[in-house]
Amino acid sequence: MGFFDFFSKKEKETLDKGLEKTKTGVFSKLAHIVAGRSKVDDDLLDDLEEVLITSDVGIETTLRIIERIQQRVARDKYLSSSELQGILREEIVALLTENSTTDGNGFDLPSDRNPYVIMVVGVNGVGKTTTIGKLAYQFKKSGKKVYLGAADTFRAAAVEQLDIWGERVGVPVIKQQMGSDPASVAFDTLSSAKANNADVVIIDTAGRLHNKIGLMNELSKIRRVMDKVVPGAPDEVLLVLDGSTGQNAFEQAKQFMAATEINALAVTKLDGTAKGGVVIGISDQFKIPVKYIGLGEGIEDLQPFNRKEFVESLFSEKN
Repeated sequence: MGFFDFFSKKEKETLDKGLEKTKTGVFSKLAHIVAGRSKVDDDLLDDLEEVLITSDVGIETTLRIIERIQQRVARDKYLSSSELQGILREEIVALLTENSTTDGNGFDLPSDRNPYVIMVVGVNGVGKTTTIGKLAYQFKKSGKKVYLGAADTFRAAAVEQLDIWGERVGVPVIKQQMGSDPASVAFDTLSSAKANNADVVIIDTAGRLHNKIGLMNELSKIRRVMDKVVPGAPDEVLLVLDGSTGQNAFEQAKQFMAATEINALAVTKLDGTAKGGVVIGISDQFKIPVKYIGLGEGIEDLQPFNRKEFVESLFSEKN
């Protein structure tokens, strides 16, 4: 069994509450298109396609979902409109499963990596530093020794914010003067973490995209330096995306994937938007695990992504 076979009541409530705006929008649209219809036909599927696209699922992913439902209708010969939401949930979960989009494994860490190194990337304003703070809280709560590295040395606000989170969570933050070499900060952080037998290290990085070549060079240098201190580091390159930006999140993902190798995603600010469908599209299109979703401002409102629970919450009838 996986981590979320034991999805707790509290986690379910946080998920439902965080997706309320998206859920309300999607459910009202679905209710509208099935009203007065007795079967799933081409006209209903056209309307469903519009619902998914306007919910920021994305065109490519929407077309795949519609195709799957068409195949289901052809196979089963007749499907009533009242069955549509159940079918929709099943086919989206199946699509994400077939595309090898794995669920997050909670806040567990591999036992054979000490320290486990996470490099966090993303444009300014997406909730990158806040996500780092919430991750640090969860890791520390599970008994891990955590170190943070303030390698976004170009913004004083980023360093200050990470410092505040470090104090709040009770974990050390390694930093240097503004304008210092980010790779040097990463070196100091990993060296200190190794010397103090830390379990996990999280490195913040600058979020500038106006110069992709400069960003690529900077991130590549940070990775090389990390590897010298902890061979194989970073274990995880976590791209943080703002879910409230909808389709812009897709573009940000594409640009960062062009600049460095990404192997995990976090989608934040889902509680403040009706664009939560973007998580489905991102999960499907990039074939990179959405590992965490941000569902509120509270310190525990960062949750490991589970495709089944997410889809169930998004498309089930409101109580």
